[in-house]
Amino acid sequence: MKVRLNWYQYTSEFRRNITLAYPVMLGQLGHVLVGFADNVMVGELGPAPLAAVSLVNSLAFIAFSIGIGFTLAITPLVAEADGEKNIENGQRYFQHGILMSIVLGILLTLILFLMKPLLSVMQQPEEVVAFALPYFDMLALSMLPLLVFQAYKQFADGMSQTKYAMRAAVIANLLNIALNYLLIYGKFGFPRMELMGAGLGTLISRVAMFGFLLYMVHRKKEFAGFVSPIRFSNIKKNVLQKVFDLGYPSALQMFFEIGIFASGILLAGVLGTHAQAANQISLNLATMTFMIAIGLGVAATIRVGNQKGLKNFKELRRIARSVFLLMLLIDIFFALIFIVFKDFLPWLYIDDVEVVKIAASLLVVAGLFQISDGVQVVVLGALRGLQDVKVPMYITFVAYWIIGFPICYYLGLHTTLGALGIWIGLFVGLTASAIMLYLRFHKLTQKLIKQ
Repeated sequence: MKVRLNWYQYTSEFRRNITLAYPVMLGQLGHVLVGFADNVMVGELGPAPLAAVSLVNSLAFIAFSIGIGFTLAITPLVAEADGEKNIENGQRYFQHGILMSIVLGILLTLILFLMKPLLSVMQQPEEVVAFALPYFDMLALSMLPLLVFQAYKQFADGMSQTKYAMRAAVIANLLNIALNYLLIYGKFGFPRMELMGAGLGTLISRVAMFGFLLYMVHRKKEFAGFVSPIRFSNIKKNVLQKVFDLGYPSALQMFFEIGIFASGILLAGVLGTHAQAANQISLNLATMTFMIAIGLGVAATIRVGNQKGLKNFKELRRIARSVFLLMLLIDIFFALIFIVFKDFLPWLYIDDVEVVKIAASLLVVAGLFQISDGVQVVVLGALRGLQDVKVPMYITFVAYWIIGFPICYYLGLHTTLGALGIWIGLFVGLTASAIMLYLRFHKLTQKLIKQ
């Protein structure tokens, strides 16, 4: 009877967790499904264009991860202000967060264009680089609207209003798929632009996505009082410093994580076009399930941030653990799906026997690291709700770059495992991260409860 009661104290929170998380899940999953549609459409052009999309997205996502890391600071601050019913603080965090995202969006767009020459000096196949260059330009231009959208999304998430960003993402994703179909293949009188068309479709849809969320946040009554015009006279150095101090460790943490996956793509490119295309297929499938973890990670941040505002630390730990348990159960299910259907899923992307064979072997490891990846994401979300970001930054650096990357490099390039060796290194790094982050959360909450 006692065991059932202990389980119920966590499972009773599943409904609330899912209610907060599912709009984020659907919105993020929508982005990945667009990536899936892009990959399927581009895959029909051949392995080289598909590998080019993988190469460009890896570089662009590194820049985006830095920006999104800074905007993640908005959610716990707004969630805490909302829990305290402190409208004045909520206004401050909204104004400073949006201003910071605009500045970062401009800077990261410029940095991406400066990074463009790197495509030609990274030992990638020449045919892949030729396809990648025009696609890269469009993704660089889409950085600013995407990052400002993300700041508005994090603000709305902090207010526990996750549905509006989901709606914006759904509209943008449908628009993106339609534009890609028209512009990649030149349907219904549109010019055949191939990868340039895929990039242009992404740019237009991201602008539309930001415009929709901007309209909803400034119009809906749920945000009234917290949303106010950005005036430079209201910008305070101490508030900007607080947002920055909470944002930059999250930015570096995301950089470390995205960076190791990007390095995996580059290492796969050294192995050849087929290995890189197979890597992209496996990564795209793994990213779909990762979006579920992102949603629950946001739920953890919101709920922990609210309880921090109420200073109810015992309840905070119980709620956070309920998110961890839910994530664990979901990821076990996805791991089984990946392993059982490993020989079928790659054929959805490309009709190339060699690529499919490599991708099938990668999906076994991708299935196994679903559990580690999901757990480390939701624990990071809970730590972010506690506004504990610096130590997790160091933990992720050690896990990914001191433990994981050397294994990726050695097994991938210096053994017969090839691309499979790269993914084994990713699995080890994610597992190390999950274990160390949970120990950090346990130590912090135990200390807070004893105070």
